Amino acid sequence: MPDYVNAHGLLEGKNVLITAAAGTGIGFATAKRCIEEGARVCISDIHERRLNESLDELEALAGSKSPGFLADVRSQDDVERLISSAVDALGSIDVLVNNAGLGGTANLVDMTDEQWDAVIDVTLGGTMRMTRAALAHMQPRGAGTIINNASVVGWRAQAGQCHYAAAKAGVMALTRCSAIEAAPFGIRINAVAPSLAMHPFLAKVTTEDLLAELTTREAFGRAAEPWEIANVIVFLASDYSSYMTGEVLSVSSQHP
Repeated sequence: MPDYVNAHGLLEGKNVLITAAAGTGIGFATAKRCIEEGARVCISDIHERRLNESLDELEALAGSKSPGFLADVRSQDDVERLISSAVDALGSIDVLVNNAGLGGTANLVDMTDEQWDAVIDVTLGGTMRMTRAALAHMQPRGAGTIINNASVVGWRAQAGQCHYAAAKAGVMALTRCSAIEAAPFGIRINAVAPSLAMHPFLAKVTTEDLLAELTTREAFGRAAEPWEIANVIVFLASDYSSYMTGEVLSVSSQHP
């Protein structure tokens, strides 16, 4: 296991909004890393208890209370309220991290419309709604950065993941097309595509056999820690990636 990477002030003075950032996954790891790198952070989630617990942890790290809001990215009203609340709390949104997503496992022949629609609506639809609302705030300012959370299954086949893979491939396409539209306004839009990042929630919704099989595909023989994905998100949020837009970075040691 690699050592935790020391902070270097990469996001000093930036205001960051992160969706689905409660709990133990990539979203919370990203919030923590952004604070460590000097950013002011606002988080949202659909789970009130987990949101409040995460805000308490971030307060212990930052020394002050970070703003946090309940929001369902399936709801346009919630999305617009979240953007407005984050702007009120932070003054502006310099960086949006679209982390909200929904998974599941079902072979296509057995998949219901409800299962398909739920994954597409949260993972792809939610990313679109948040991006659209953020652009309406960022474009008049002539600046901003958006990072979307995609997945290597947007490129690679995995049984039982037709809905999730289609949604993540859609996130990749959305990233590329919206980046071209946003570039004239000085806004950059990129995405990360993790392979396997281990956290307790993933372990609850994935069988041990599948996790073991996926781990065997990783060159390092282990899953990534959520903070290892967060490090790449921080890079994309920082000025070190100033010439990058419309890119999808694979954060993976996976081999075919």
